[in-house]
Amino acid sequence: MRRSGRFLRLGALLAGIAVALSFPSFVPSPYELTVGIAILNYAVLSTSWNFVGGFTGYISLGHGAFAGLGAYGTGLLVTKAELPSFAALFTAAALVAVLAVPVGYAALRVRGASFVIVSIALVLILLLVFQSWASFTGGSRGLVVPRPFPGMLRAEHHEVFYFLFLALLAVALLAWWIIDRSRFGMGLKAIREDEDKAQSLGTPTYTYKLVVFVVSATFTALAGGLYGLWFGDLDPVFQFSILSGSYMVLMALLGGVRHLYGPLLGAVIVGYGLEYSKVEYGDTPLHLVFAGLLLGVVVMFMPDGVIPAVTGLVARMFRTGETSIREVTAAELRAEREADAPDTPSERRTDGQPDGKREVRQ
Repeated sequence: MRRSGRFLRLGALLAGIAVALSFPSFVPSPYELTVGIAILNYAVLSTSWNFVGGFTGYISLGHGAFAGLGAYGTGLLVTKAELPSFAALFTAAALVAVLAVPVGYAALRVRGASFVIVSIALVLILLLVFQSWASFTGGSRGLVVPRPFPGMLRAEHHEVFYFLFLALLAVALLAWWIIDRSRFGMGLKAIREDEDKAQSLGTPTYTYKLVVFVVSATFTALAGGLYGLWFGDLDPVFQFSILSGSYMVLMALLGGVRHLYGPLLGAVIVGYGLEYSKVEYGDTPLHLVFAGLLLGVVVMFMPDGVIPAVTGLVARMFRTGETSIREVTAAELRAEREADAPDTPSERRTDGQPDGKREVRQ
């Protein structure tokens, strides 16, 4: 049974890879390809958020700040410092990683609702800074980022960036998988379950949280910078939005924060729903209604996410004959105990010795 399940997972993984790689070749128009790129961007962002949320249980609604910093850092390095596009991308991600150290040093000293408030404050502060500093960032006018491949047609440009986002998602998933199976990952999970107990047992909880926070910020910045190079037009209101962080949380929760592919599944569902509602209903806020209703459904009916819910359902379907100790009544337990008890005094223990070393009365 276990081997068949392993083969099923491997087959599903290979099928998913095949579909992802062949997606640009069978889409009917460049628009569908842009939707695929947007979903991949959501998938990278939610997977990046899941480094913190999934491993440590810390809920950050301000992770969009790192995506915005990655996008604006990349754009400013290209336009102001005249760096090559992808050199600017990795330089901006490195700078965000450095900046994440003092931010994490301050934010990770609090927990629960206080941590959520601090993460939201980071987004709002950066929004005000990038809107007000118009001489450098462009302010409300935005920032136009030159294309890295100016000679390409639009369809070819989209196809190249589709595979770039797909490669970045693969690297993020691989990093999450490696951490999940490492001693470092075990320490992070201990923090998620009971941080005080983990610290009392010798786990350097604060260091572990800070390291994974920086890793998460770096991948988020890479996703934001790559989006800036692809889209080419940055707006501080959009880049530094609390909604972007909320979408990351929703996608990860929908798929399952403790599962490798949970954020990816959530990104496919939520991302497609958001793009569809924007096309059908234009600039109306109905896509926010969709996101809110979906969040309510997840919290009420699938608090652990779609993947754990489906996995549990399948397990119950194939284990109908098995029972747990909670399903056995006290009378049945007493009957089983009496049936196993020795019938005659000569068979009972007299000195408390284990079986095979007992004294038997003559």
